[in-house]
Parts: sequence; C-alpha cells; structure tokens
Amino acid sequence: MSFDFDLFVIGGGSGGVRAARIAAGYGARVALAEEDRMGGTCVIRGCVPKKLMVFASTMPAAVAEARAYGWDAAIGGFDWGAFRARLHAELDRLERIYRAGQQNAGVTVHDCRATVKGPHEVELADGRVISAKHILIAVGGRPFVPAFEGAEHVLTSNDLFHLPALPKRLLIVGGGYIASEFACVFNGLGVSVAQWNRSPLLRSFDTECRDLIVAQMKARGIDVHENVFIDRVTKTETGVVAHCGDGRSQEFDAVVYATGRVPNTAGLGLEAAGVKLAANGAVLVDAWSQTNVPSIFAVGDVTDRINLTPVAIREGHAFADTIFGAKPRVSDHELVASAVFTRPEFGTCGQSEEAARKDGPIEVYTSAFKPMRSAFAGAEDRVLMKLIVCKATRKVLGCHIVAPEAGEMIQMAAIAMKMGATKEQFDATCAVHPTMAEELVTMRAPTRHS
Repeated sequence: MSFDFDLFVIGGGSGGVRAARIAAGYGARVALAEEDRMGGTCVIRGCVPKKLMVFASTMPAAVAEARAYGWDAAIGGFDWGAFRARLHAELDRLERIYRAGQQNAGVTVHDCRATVKGPHEVELADGRVISAKHILIAVGGRPFVPAFEGAEHVLTSNDLFHLPALPKRLLIVGGGYIASEFACVFNGLGVSVAQWNRSPLLRSFDTECRDLIVAQMKARGIDVHENVFIDRVTKTETGVVAHCGDGRSQEFDAVVYATGRVPNTAGLGLEAAGVKLAANGAVLVDAWSQTNVPSIFAVGDVTDRINLTPVAIREGHAFADTIFGAKPRVSDHELVASAVFTRPEFGTCGQSEEAARKDGPIEVYTSAFKPMRSAFAGAEDRVLMKLIVCKATRKVLGCHIVAPEAGEMIQMAAIAMKMGATKEQFDATCAVHPTMAEELVTMRAPTRHS
C-alpha cells in the first residue's frame, strides 16, 4: 500500500518537531501540522517566556542586595509594556528557528489543525485527507479550569504573557508548580499576590522542601491560603470577586486559574479511530510510545507520563530512531530531574522522603543554613540540601535542593544519581569551597532514618 507520507506528526511542540526532524534525517517523507505556533507550550506559552519573567522579577531583589554590598544602586518602575514587547519578539525569533529546522530537514509543514480519520489517515482543516504509514500524536496539554459559576471571568497561565497591563491585585488559584511559580513572579514584579488552593501547595513534592518554600513565599508577601474552596466568581465594575464556600469573598483585578493541565485530545478523532484514551484524555501508549492501533504513536504531555519538555524531546527522538533509524530504543523515564522556579528555587531528582519510606529503610541527610551571599546582605533566605539514601544499597534515592540556582545544581547531581552513586561516593568527592553545593558532599551524619 502506498502512502502520501511515511510519517504525519500532529503537533509542532518540542516532541513533535524533534521526531519529525530526526525521521526526515533518516530519509522518511514527513509532514507536520500545527494549528497554533511552532514551538508548542514550552517555547510559546510555557518554559521560555516563564523563565524570562522569572529573570525580570528578580531584579528588584538584586538591586536591594547590591546596596547591601556597597553599591549606590536604585531601581525605578517596571515597564510591563516594554518587557512584553521584547518578550514576544524573542518568542517570534525562536519560532522562526523551529520552523526553519523543519523546513531545512525537508518536513512539509501545514499551519492548520489536523485530526485523525483512521489508522493511516489525517484530515486537515480545509478538508484534505492525507495518508501516512505512521501517525504521531504530539499535541501536548492545555490548562484545565473546572466548571463553576463565573468561570468565563478567569484567566489561565496562557493569558499571563499577553496581559495589557499588570494587575495591582492578583489571585492565583492552584497549588502546583505552575501556580506557585507565577505567584512568585508577579510578587517580584510588585503585584499584590494571593494564592489560594484546596490543599497544601506543592503537595506532590518532598514535604520538608515544600514547607520551606511556602514559608519563604509567605515571608515575601504572598498571601497564601490553603484548604480554600471557591464556589463562584463574579465580575464587578472595579474587578473580579472570588466567593469562598465559607462565605468569605475578596475582590481582585484579575483571577488566574492554574489548576493543572489536561491532554489536548478533545476533538482530535482518536477514539473514533480506535485509539484508547485514559479517563483524563491521555493517549495510552506502551514503552515504545505506541498506542493500541499499531500505526499510531504518541509522545509528550499528551501521554501524561512525565510532563516535561526534555522528556517529550527524548520520547520523540526514540520514536524516530526506532521506526525510521533501525535503532530500536525506549525512552528512559527513571530519575528525571526537574526544577521549580519559585523563590526560593527548587531542584529535585528521585524520590521524596515520604515515597522512599514506603519502599524500605532509609537514611535522611539534611543541611539547612543561610547562604553566604544573602546572609551578608542581611536577608533571611534559607537554603536546604537533602539526600535520601537506601540503607541496604547505600544508593542515593533522592536529592532535593532549595536554594538560588537549584535547577543548575540538580542537573549535576542527577548525573551522579543516574550512574548509581552511593552516599559514600558523594562523601568521597572533595568539596568546592565556598559554595552552597559543597553541602551535598559534606553531610556525614543522618538527621533521621527508618
């Protein structure tokens, strides 16, 4: 049977463009459809613009610290319009790079929505039906807003990069890393920020670490309220009012719901094509990213495995190597490090203390202190270094860092953990002094064990 293409990719995010480019490099005839902007969530409405906003939000604290170090430093007002214009110019530049990468690889790009019509067919928005030997679903996820009265009055994380002006009073609803990061960002930009959630913030992370992060978020002026249930939201002439189940209400200039993300499979035609989906819409795949329909595969957030950009990239690359490069391999999902860009920053790899305890006897090593840089400046910042060690094998099962530049540090620690490093091998590594990271190799006595 002949096909128009060897591979048709639906979705131009990190996983999709990597799979398309690698497959084309092996000589495959590849097409890709993207209904929005090339680059997907990470480049256009996620990691990249968020991190640039993180940088912007840290400048007032940096100037205050400079004064403590003897500089005659001052900072004026923040020009959101100027920053936003430069931000979107950078996103435009990155999108052009992504698009050029596809074109240079010989990928046929369709700037429109595509849906699945069958095991080997894709329909474009203009009605054209294209056949492909293999179909890859890489459409990512979208923000989830629960159904409630007044939901039309709230924003999502997608909207935060397009605000016409900074709100003076902002409510962020949600307790995950996206909600917490944006709470810290807008707090740093001078906005009065409240963060409300039905449960403890950052509850999926190590409890000791999340407690320190939340305490410092509160100390910086973020009005954190846990175990808060919002019944409805109403629009007024002066703002938006959030009404709680206990009768309380409060007005804000804007309310943002960052209550999680769901796979973006609605209306994609997958179920009609026979592809099995999870209850939340995630595409069910095996270790090879293959669905129950042999010709249809899926990578990235749409599978709801590990929703991180580098994971999607690796899944897309492994798929292309396996199907088109005669190099069969699965993507490794063990010991994937990640960073949460709150203030303070959080880097984590491996098991939390709570999860590790369920698996067997462990030792916990911690070091909490004021970092030299901020202590000299008179700040109350605290750093936490934490290692979770298996008593039987002595392997480091978890490494957690709450500190400035924690994301940079955890990347290095993750290499050692991936190699199976033991606590004794950490101890045998000479410290780099004076640094915060040296604490990872100087903790000798466990603070607790089980």
